[in-house]
Parts: sequence; structure tokens; C-alpha cells
Amino acid sequence: MARPRSEDKRNAILDAAIAEFAVRGAWSTPTSAVSRAAGVAEGTLFTYFASKEVLVNELYRQLKTELAEVMLADWPEEADPKTKYRHVWDRYVYWGVDNPEKFKVMSQLKVSDQVSDESRAAGMAPFLRLEVLSTDCIKKKLIRDQPLPFLGAMFGAMAETSMAFVAQASGKKAGAAYCEAGFETFWRGIAES
Repeated sequence: MARPRSEDKRNAILDAAIAEFAVRGAWSTPTSAVSRAAGVAEGTLFTYFASKEVLVNELYRQLKTELAEVMLADWPEEADPKTKYRHVWDRYVYWGVDNPEKFKVMSQLKVSDQVSDESRAAGMAPFLRLEVLSTDCIKKKLIRDQPLPFLGAMFGAMAETSMAFVAQASGKKAGAAYCEAGFETFWRGIAES
């Protein structure tokens, strides 16, 4: 009879994958390194994840879900669109600053051809509220009429640039100033005049 799976072991494997992938790269890291870092036998890793590709796809989904939960927590439903964008901006920037390994791994997986279309769709599903916000703002002519993937890419690129400067800033006040400057630059770029 097979042993029941443990959520603690599964999480230890995912946490070890984050740590190892951040250092070595997702596709350069052997599963033996992940299992060793998790404190489990390599066979145990394959009990939880049938292949490295399955592990990577599960990790991608987990990171996207965590990020969505952080960005959309305490959503300011009654706020104006700029405040809503600022809400998700701040949460994304500070999530990246506070979780550099997770951010680094997500950046790798975001561009990987090993992440399935199904995983990408599942990873984007929790962000539907942001898609609705952007579509509504375009209809109301509050932001420029650009394709949503383009707006999302601009948001990500500018937030990630701000993230790097916030992380290197000397003190919270300087970091907050970079976060603010990055957002204002982004907002001026998408807002209708």
C-alpha cells in the first residue's frame, strides 16, 4: 500500500525548487538538487510531481496564484481607477522586493516554452478583475485604447524597473519615492489626457 502524500513534503519540494531555480535556473537545475534541498529522496519528488515539467507547471501556477492573492487583497472596490491601479502596483512592487527568489523564478517561467498553455491560462484566471478594470477604463476613455496584453506588459516592465530601484534604495523613504515615481510615469503613459 502506498503511503499517503504529505502536504508538508509537497510544499518542501516546491520551496526547494524556488530556492534552487533562483540560483541555477529552472532548466539547469537537476531534480536531484531539488530533492536534496527539500530533504527527500528523488523518488519522493516524482511521487508528488510525475516529471520536472509537471513540477515547473505546478510551481508556475502556485506563484501566479500567490501573486494574485497579494495584488488583489483588500481590493478598493469603490475607489477610482487610478487608485485601483496604484493598489495593484504597490502590492506587486513590494511582493517582488520582499520575495526576490520567487520573483526571479517567476520571471524565468514567464518566458519558458515549458510552461503549458493550460498553466498560463490557469495562472491568468485569478487576475480577471484587472482585465475587467482595464476594459472598463478603455470603454470610458479613462485610459488609452491599447490591447490588454500590451498594457499588461507595460505595467509589468515599469513595475519591475521600479522594483529593482526600490530594492536597492537606501531606506524606506527612498524606496517609496521610486515606487511612486514609477507608478506616476506608468499612469501618465496610459491615462487619457
